[in-house]
Amino acid sequence: MTTASGSRRALIARGATLALALGIWFCPPPAGLTAQAWHLFAIFGATIFAVIVGALPVLTASVLAAALAVLTKTLTPAAAYAGFANPTILLIVVAFLVARAVVKCGLGNRLGQMAVSICGQSTLGLAYSIFVLDGVIAPAFPSNTARSGVLYPFVRSLAGTAGAEPGVAGRRRTGSFLMFAGMASLSLSSALWFTAMAANPLGAALARSAGLTIDFGSWALAAVVPTLAAMALLPFVLYKIISPEVKNTPAAPAAAREALRALGPLTKHEKIVAATFVGMVVLWGAAATLGLDSTAVAFLGLGVLLVTGVLTLGDIAEQGDVLATFIWFAVLYTLSTQLNELGFMGFVGQRLAMRLGGFPAPAVYLILIAAYVALHYLFVSQTAQVLALFGVFLGVGIELGVPAPLLAFQLLFASNYFSAITPQGSSANLLFAGSGYFSDAELYRLGAITTAFNLLVFVLVGTPWLMAVAR
Repeated sequence: MTTASGSRRALIARGATLALALGIWFCPPPAGLTAQAWHLFAIFGATIFAVIVGALPVLTASVLAAALAVLTKTLTPAAAYAGFANPTILLIVVAFLVARAVVKCGLGNRLGQMAVSICGQSTLGLAYSIFVLDGVIAPAFPSNTARSGVLYPFVRSLAGTAGAEPGVAGRRRTGSFLMFAGMASLSLSSALWFTAMAANPLGAALARSAGLTIDFGSWALAAVVPTLAAMALLPFVLYKIISPEVKNTPAAPAAAREALRALGPLTKHEKIVAATFVGMVVLWGAAATLGLDSTAVAFLGLGVLLVTGVLTLGDIAEQGDVLATFIWFAVLYTLSTQLNELGFMGFVGQRLAMRLGGFPAPAVYLILIAAYVALHYLFVSQTAQVLALFGVFLGVGIELGVPAPLLAFQLLFASNYFSAITPQGSSANLLFAGSGYFSDAELYRLGAITTAFNLLVFVLVGTPWLMAVAR
């Protein structure tokens, strides 16, 4: 594409974004919605649209959205900037910095070489190693954001070992494939285990109003077949879609074993980073039991790495992408949260439910699941969507004849696998989305394909399984 044609395309996209924003803004709000909620939807919807069509980078679109929300008095300054003090967002920022230590000290390279020595005959094998590792550690992490802080350095090291660095020609798709595999893995491992994501027990508590009892064992039984089916198939699907430049690497395992011998024993800094990470993992895993704050644990780990000199202030100053990620996610998180608090999300769910009267139960079942997944384009928090829509959708489905256990589990599983639909769809995505291997448009495209594929697997494989085992 020439520079001139690219500029014309950007102008057209920006014009379409402006037209969308003004069209929604000046259209009278539907009955049941306040003008404030409707205007905020105009700003938020146009922001997401601008990123999807390539009109503006996500940081630029988010900064403009925050400014417009305040200057139009749609939100107060305190409400508009609340996301910058959110502990989950701070956890992401700290996780970025801690991950830097894994790469800097050489431990990441060592882990990458170890993975290559075992699974490195192909990049597809490396992707499966990511899914396996994540699936094994997931039940100990009630925060998928915290788990991303453990998984990301491992995936980043695999990409570096494969020679795939951001901006390096000839290996970018290889890095994209491995990074998105990590992001997609988190969405499925969270669905596999009751304790792998904070909203899972929350959804189970909400399901009690429908007479359902969901615990660790019943969740594992319901999830095992559809989730493992998706985990077995998705890496191959991504492999075909992204088509990494490096596919077969038969000599890589032997080379990796030689590289490990050359590295010798762990260095002092590697031991410090390894011990720090193990300590953080243990504390994160015990956070719910001991009443610990996951963000404080991350800050403790960062403090240890700074005190011991593994990380320096210079290292932190080099992480410019961290600030950009912090800003745009904080803004989108705030806008989504405010939409929910103003009643927009509940309004959408209720209106959709009202239109389903008269449909046969199987159609209601499919429509509710598909709509529940699609509506995550409007959310930047899985927990927020569970709180806003899960009860509404479950209640409507039951009223229209859908079996309660079937719909409840499908909605709860969807609350996990739809997290990859957008880069801001979960705070667990941010480390991978900010890795430098993707354009904004690529993230949205891959997210849509991945989520649609998971939806298909969970409907086709999960429905008969849940009908057999869920009670």
